[in-house]
Amino acid sequence: MYNPYFGFFEAPFSISPDPRYLFMSERHREALAHLLYGLQIDGGFVLLTGEVGTGKTTLCRCLLEQVPEHCDIAFIFNPKLTRQELLKTLCEELHIVLPDGIGGLKALFDRLNAHLLQSNAKGRKTVLIVDEAQNLSAEVLELLRLLTNLETHRHKLLQIILLGQTELRDIVAREDMRQLAQRIVARYHLEPLSRPEVGAYVRHRLAVAGTRAVLFPPPLLERLYRLSGGTPRLINVLCDRALLGAYVQGKAAVDRPTLESAAREVFGPGHRSRAPAAVAAALGVTLLAGLATVGWQLAPAPLFAAGRGALDSRLAAAPLPADATPPPSSAPLPVPATGVPGRDEKPVQPPPSTPPTAPQTQEHEPPPETPLEPPVPEPVEPPEEDVAGPATEDHWLHEAQAVRALFGHWQAAIRQPSDLDGACRQVEEMSLRCLRQQVDPQSLASLPPPLILELAPADGPPFLATLLARDEGRTRLVVAGEVREVALAALTRRWSGRYVLLQQAPLARSRRLTLGTRGADVAWVDLQLARWEGQQPRAGDPLFGTELEQRVRNFQQAHGLLADGVVGTQTLERLVRLGTTEMAALAR
Repeated sequence: MYNPYFGFFEAPFSISPDPRYLFMSERHREALAHLLYGLQIDGGFVLLTGEVGTGKTTLCRCLLEQVPEHCDIAFIFNPKLTRQELLKTLCEELHIVLPDGIGGLKALFDRLNAHLLQSNAKGRKTVLIVDEAQNLSAEVLELLRLLTNLETHRHKLLQIILLGQTELRDIVAREDMRQLAQRIVARYHLEPLSRPEVGAYVRHRLAVAGTRAVLFPPPLLERLYRLSGGTPRLINVLCDRALLGAYVQGKAAVDRPTLESAAREVFGPGHRSRAPAAVAAALGVTLLAGLATVGWQLAPAPLFAAGRGALDSRLAAAPLPADATPPPSSAPLPVPATGVPGRDEKPVQPPPSTPPTAPQTQEHEPPPETPLEPPVPEPVEPPEEDVAGPATEDHWLHEAQAVRALFGHWQAAIRQPSDLDGACRQVEEMSLRCLRQQVDPQSLASLPPPLILELAPADGPPFLATLLARDEGRTRLVVAGEVREVALAALTRRWSGRYVLLQQAPLARSRRLTLGTRGADVAWVDLQLARWEGQQPRAGDPLFGTELEQRVRNFQQAHGLLADGVVGTQTLERLVRLGTTEMAALAR
């Protein structure tokens, strides 16, 4: 309903597990790495748990898009099955033909084992993924454990990935599940988003849906975090209702009353008194900090100093509520006089100048006390270097400045307006082409500058910057027309993994590639087609053979061209435009 009003081409906060909208927080990256690891190892269980709505199923959908060619996947999303029903479902997922009347456990088990042996002989790997695995019965879990016993002399025949809510951790920790627990080779618990990640999450989904407009002002994101506790599904529901409310009222963005109204619709009228778990934890840690300060005033200093390191680390990691302001370190925290048991006594008086004589004992006198020294303050580490975003929120200006920095390196004269999409169309006339890729952010050190990078600051919208040079752990960066020097590690932390570069198009416009052609031009066509297909380019002799001819036909049919298998002018232009069209998401 509100999509055209805000400029979306689809709803940005749908609760369906669409991998395109997956926001890869640090926790989600680690969780996906565990799942990908599960596709590579040989046998055993991989366990991914998390609270309701944290994104486990969406991560699984993302995993399914990255399954290697040699893997066969069986996905069970309704685990409330008997043992026979689970085996039948597994056979159906693997396209195992079952004769009529077969239904016994042994017969199903034998059929499955025979199929897995055949797949292994062909070099294929079989992976079973079970969603909502906390609903599996003890009998079915034991059956899954027995399935991991299927093996050859060298390989396990079945890898199992279990996705479930927090209760699944408690189930596998039971004494009667110790045999299954010993076969878990990797496990990860997915936590909700942090406060800065909530803002980045909202901006990410808005951008994927087609807009970079600030529809949720920064002060509102704090309230959104406290309402949702950082749970992505709750964020989606709240934002969807809030955008609908803003649309009905004719507002250009969501404001606080609209968000509160959406929260009442989602949670009911009593939502104000229901603090999310993450907020409750933050409030509890803040209270603990206050009591610890009071204790320092009343208790001997060495007692507090003994546990100071662990307490400081917890306080540093805990989010601080927006309405809580820490007391100045120079002023003691006042002790409440009423309302707390044990606080009605008189204040503790300072000790007299001459301490009272210690009571005598029949054994021997205690050794003299060592004077108490104040705790030595721990050294304060300098703040970690970070990449700050532009001072203004003029996204189009920042994009134009990043484009000029990149294209200027190639001495490519571009006409105004110099947005990324328009600039890439212009440089096609100069035998240049734009390529857009998304890779692991840790690979930044291996990419040759200059590049346009998409960066996501800790608290602010994503922006484009141009990497000009890199040397010995330092980088030179253009941000909003300003040249900065930034540590490579800091830049890697803020990089989304998306980049744009310029390349010289190797293929002459007037040349036609046909069956039997060899050379670098053929290798370039193979590379472009591989990127379009989502596959790896071929290795070896760059020959235009029958396989490449068929791939060219497929490409031509998909783009409405004459499917003759010949790379002519029109097909070439489509191949060159691959990088430009894929890059449109960064340009908008």
